[in-house]
Amino acid sequence: MSGIYIHIPFCKQACHYCDFHFSTSMKKKEEMVLAIAKEIEMRAGEFDSAIVETIYFGGGTPSVLTSEEIEFLIAAVYSNYKVSENPEITLEANPDDLSSERIIELSKSPINRLSIGIQSFFEEDLQLMNRAHNSAEAKKCLEEATQYFDNISLDLIYGIPGMGNEKWRRNIETALSFGIPHISSYALTVEPKTALNKLIQTGKIAAPKDEVAQEHFAILVETLEANDFIHYELSNFGKANYFSKNNSAYWLGKKYIGIGPSAHSYNGISRSWNVSNNSIYLKSIQENKLPNEIEILSTADRYNEYVMTGLRTIWGVSLDRIETEFGVDYLDYLNKQAQKFLDDNLLSIENNILKPTPKGKFLTDGIASDLFYLNLEE
Repeated sequence: MSGIYIHIPFCKQACHYCDFHFSTSMKKKEEMVLAIAKEIEMRAGEFDSAIVETIYFGGGTPSVLTSEEIEFLIAAVYSNYKVSENPEITLEANPDDLSSERIIELSKSPINRLSIGIQSFFEEDLQLMNRAHNSAEAKKCLEEATQYFDNISLDLIYGIPGMGNEKWRRNIETALSFGIPHISSYALTVEPKTALNKLIQTGKIAAPKDEVAQEHFAILVETLEANDFIHYELSNFGKANYFSKNNSAYWLGKKYIGIGPSAHSYNGISRSWNVSNNSIYLKSIQENKLPNEIEILSTADRYNEYVMTGLRTIWGVSLDRIETEFGVDYLDYLNKQAQKFLDDNLLSIENNILKPTPKGKFLTDGIASDLFYLNLEE
């Protein structure tokens, strides 16, 4: 099983918290679509006989593409790769792009899953984040999308300055009222070089507080699990049979090809990433060159990656796999590093699988970094 991720590097406007690669100028959109189709073709040899089971349009805001452009790119994948009979084909979309006509149009296309960037149902939060949609658009698009799509995910952001626990509960309850089978939820993080960082530094808005985010996370887990959602990855909750196949493949270490500016690829041995510059990307593809850098992963890199992704998921970190794939030195190291977290009831071992406890879940990324091996091969 393998997946194809297509990065569409355009947005109508810049959200204050975002540090992903995109441009707000659509001038080169048509040229970019042709270049992405060409890269899809250029990289067909990388998958050999692997079957493509997921195609994911991310960004940026892929919903700025026309339905014709989306179908053109899906056709390029089908022409150059072996695609499974019923692949999961996801489009990330913003509510302001999902008019009734557009939803109906997309429902007739090969897209069979929508990931909708709601972030909040409250006007003041959307304004603080500089989102392009308003609260009414968020609700209207979900009402209509659920009539045409069964497989829908929505994004919510917690830990927003000024958002109390009650308001956060209302956000979750509103999301649940639409019968959505998948929710992705992230803490508001302040990345360098973002507008949010500047607003905080100049005192225009308060900085997010870790303890507030931790409380919101606990409310989120408790509420969603009480509503039959499975907390299958740190930031992702799905009802049975509605986990994101695209994201699950990434967490389970399956191969994927990332197409488009700034997109990352992984084949189990190496990782590569395309240049984060639209003009350089276009020029390289036109010259039949892949504008990417490649890093061959060391044993320590692969171990660290497995520990990070494993701890974030319900599948955990298999101690048997650590020994088989990385050797007894890595297993001894992991056991030694994990002991303090086991003693503090932040990690547990069951059936030889290492996982965070409910108490340790929110701290997963920090715990994982303490289990990383930095110099085993030096």
